[in-house]
Amino acid sequence: MRLKEFRDLNDSDLKKTLEESHQELFNLRFRVSTKQLVNHRELRRVKKKIARLKTLLHERELGIR
Repeated sequence: MRLKEFRDLNDSDLKKTLEESHQELFNLRFRVSTKQLVNHRELRRVKKKIARLKTLLHERELGIR
């Protein structure tokens, strides 16, 4: 998803997406440790997605946007 698409979501959907992303990251890390992950760029993509979601939630808490 793009940042604009994330901004269109409400807080509960953002939190749900964040939880799903954390679960996805856990699964990717598990696959890395068992040498089953072929594309290591997936880790970076998911980490960036989590950072974007956390930033948006924090902005909303502060009332920036």
